[in-house]
Amino acid sequence: MKLPIKIEQNSRSPIYHQIEEQIKALIVSGHLNEGDPLPSIRALAKETACSVITTRRAYQNLEQEGYIRTTQGKGTFVAKVGDEIKEQTKFSTVYHTLSMAIETGRRHDYSFEQLLDMVHTIIQQQKEKEGRGEE
Repeated sequence: MKLPIKIEQNSRSPIYHQIEEQIKALIVSGHLNEGDPLPSIRALAKETACSVITTRRAYQNLEQEGYIRTTQGKGTFVAKVGDEIKEQTKFSTVYHTLSMAIETGRRHDYSFEQLLDMVHTIIQQQKEKEGRGEE
């Protein structure tokens, strides 16, 4: 199974963290369901053009957090994640991202009103894009 994971080489976020966050997002958004198989550590390393050590760390962290489970000789699968955890994860991820965006805007001397206008513009553009069936 090929996962739609995109690694940003220029990001300050470590690659293992990017992998973790994107797999979590796939799970909590319902794109991956309980029991779905995940690529092997080696296959994911090849797909993402990173080291096996990096993908192993991402998988270990996801397993410790309860998002995935590994069965010796069978592979790695999506674990059962409760609806409350899914909602908490979605909320905290989006909240953190928006907070960081606002901090960035403030560092660039934008007022809160200007930032709010930007958010409204972006939302409107996304609505129009979805209305046209684009993603």
